[in-house]
Amino acid sequence: MNSYQLNPEVQKNRWWILVSVSMFTFMSTLDGSIVNIALPTISKDMNVPMNQAEWIVSIYLIVVCACLLLFGKIGDSFGKIKVYQIGTLIFTFGSLLCGFNHSLSFLLFARVVQAIGASMTMATNSGIITEVFPMQERGRALGSIGAFVSLGSIAGPGLGGLILSQFSWPYIFWINVPVGIITMIAGMKFLPKDITMTKKKVDKLGFLSFASFIVTFFGAVFIGQEEGFLHVLPVILFVCALVSFIAFIMIEKKVKVPMIAFSIFRNKIFTLSLISALVIFSSNFFVNVVIPFYLQKARGLDPSQAGILMMIFPLVMVVGSPLSGYLTDKIGPTKLVLTGLTLLSITQLMYMFMDVQTPIWYYVIATAIMGLGNSLFQSPNNMLVMSSVAKEDLGVASSMNAFARNLGMVIGIALSTTVLYAAMSQKMGERVTTYINERPDVFIYGMKITFLGSLLLCVFSLVLTVWRIRKNTKN
Repeated sequence: MNSYQLNPEVQKNRWWILVSVSMFTFMSTLDGSIVNIALPTISKDMNVPMNQAEWIVSIYLIVVCACLLLFGKIGDSFGKIKVYQIGTLIFTFGSLLCGFNHSLSFLLFARVVQAIGASMTMATNSGIITEVFPMQERGRALGSIGAFVSLGSIAGPGLGGLILSQFSWPYIFWINVPVGIITMIAGMKFLPKDITMTKKKVDKLGFLSFASFIVTFFGAVFIGQEEGFLHVLPVILFVCALVSFIAFIMIEKKVKVPMIAFSIFRNKIFTLSLISALVIFSSNFFVNVVIPFYLQKARGLDPSQAGILMMIFPLVMVVGSPLSGYLTDKIGPTKLVLTGLTLLSITQLMYMFMDVQTPIWYYVIATAIMGLGNSLFQSPNNMLVMSSVAKEDLGVASSMNAFARNLGMVIGIALSTTVLYAAMSQKMGERVTTYINERPDVFIYGMKITFLGSLLLCVFSLVLTVWRIRKNTKN
């Protein structure tokens, strides 16, 4: 038992610590998805083509993924709470910069600042909560963090639509500033001083090779979608990504204190729970990418109506996630993970049958089931990840957990748009990389194929979980 759990002052404030960390977790994850719905407005306002505007979303997620492991390691070495508090300040400052309407390059720079701050908070939040909360309450606490992560990643288009219906697009970023300031004040009041620090050196070469791999790989994917994957630039970037990845593995095997001790992956519960998180967040982002087009373009709803309909998912999660955390503490995580994954698979199947004539109530029911499935899955899966490692590895586990989620989001965006455009191109008989206004049938065809891909991801995660449970039962 660590001394946070023996400290009466920390224990008295533990729920306030959770509220403070959860609020900020929501904001930093939200910023990966809230911009999606504003892209048409931003591209028109800044007079840049849509494919360039897409980088406003992509660059944030890429930088977060590139930095997470570094800040997880720094948190373990020099103090998770210190890293978390500095990250809060940087993210809030980045949010302020994002709203100043100068140019696309300035906005992209501000998004990088935001992403560095976000990765500092994401890499440390679960580790802080795991240290502060006793075992019998950990499911509920980590469930709340997981809920706010899911809420943030999926509430973006809905909340963004509501903000855009009343204000100009900079307010999508500026809404973070007061929340950031409140979180910093709450952190100063309630967060304790760091006590678990390994003081080990940080593997700089490992970080540089890993960051190089992430940036070149996803740069190649996003540029390849626009230019074609056999175009010279994506091919060069893919080669650079492969070289960086091989270099990273070689460096990690040689250094005394690596960024990732690969031995942590021998822990099957940890590894398979991470894979499940990655797959489900990818699947969530299939929905996040496709549904705004379905509601606004194919169904002809305005952004505020689409925004309200997309809020169904997060509203169900707000109710379902605390319940899921409570049940995790009472009956254990296994049954809840299985139930959640089954419900998520059912939702993707329901989405496959939607077209322009589908009643809105059908979409509402499918989305509510998805919200419930996600809340039943996220909390116990978080618990499995964070409770399966030793205390000195909590920072790395927390950053790996956040990395899996963010990598899932980036893969979800890349994979869903690739599948969607490929299916639409096949239907049209020519290359398509956008919604065709007079042909909703082409989009609906692409949407059905895309949700088939999402269904396969959910079923894969379900099969993996059943296999893991069976293996554990035999042992």
